[in-house]
Amino acid sequence: MSTAHVDVAALVHLRTRHPEAIAEAAARRVRRPLVGARERLLIVAADHPARGALGAGGRPFAMADRADLLRRLCVALSRPGVDGVLASADVLDDLLLLGALEGKVVLGSMNRGGLQGARFELDDRFTGHRPEDLTRRRFDAGKLLLRIDPSDPGSLTTLESAARAVDAMAERRLPLFIEPFLSRRGPDGRLRNDLSAAAVTTSLAIASGLGGSSAYTWLKVPVTENPDDMADVMATTTLPAVLLGGETGGSPQEQAAAYEKWRGALQLPTVRGLVVGRTLLYPADGDVAAAVDTAAGLL
Repeated sequence: MSTAHVDVAALVHLRTRHPEAIAEAAARRVRRPLVGARERLLIVAADHPARGALGAGGRPFAMADRADLLRRLCVALSRPGVDGVLASADVLDDLLLLGALEGKVVLGSMNRGGLQGARFELDDRFTGHRPEDLTRRRFDAGKLLLRIDPSDPGSLTTLESAARAVDAMAERRLPLFIEPFLSRRGPDGRLRNDLSAAAVTTSLAIASGLGGSSAYTWLKVPVTENPDDMADVMATTTLPAVLLGGETGGSPQEQAAAYEKWRGALQLPTVRGLVVGRTLLYPADGDVAAAVDTAAGLL
């Protein structure tokens, strides 16, 4: 991995003495359209820490080292073909101060209250970016996670909040990426997402119908357990979609298998790109630039 320099002391100094520097950097940031002529997107995701999900590449606290995470993000954002980043406010504020978001698409993560492993994980409150925050910062889109378990009342709270977020974003003409799953708790109490074709199809149908308008709604979709099912699954909607990376394991073989799954699904007409985090930022061989370049080559 290239050693992009991140001066933590300088960041802390700015945050301490001149917190307005973040808003100033956001105000002067050079923007670009969400999609270009190819209508393809490669977005690097780094909103995991805000949910307490710090593990990556087999290390339970890999993402807890903020300077290391920022270095990896700066490397990824510097590579050809990378369009932008998805993150929570603290990470995006650091990247603004580092000047790493110029000419990039910026997606703000919105609901981060469903903390990993919590009993209230499915009551996923909107504790991150609000639509007005995204507008004020001149960011380009938002993202929300929608996990649905018919046996957990918290899912209904999240569904209603998600619908209102769709309405608020559409009023501002801001794209909103919805990441839906049907989920259930196992005997150990751990929440697991169902990646069967039937479950993913159902989750896409529910997410597509949220709110009073779908004009600005995108879907963030997992590849199904059997990648051959993706064509039928994606026939569920006409909304544009991007594939998510998910957890791919820590070996080179598992990483290569993930690329192959993405390659096939990217040929489908509704699939417009990739939003991938840990697979690219914490690859098995440690080479962030190479992992990002491989993903960009799939597009």
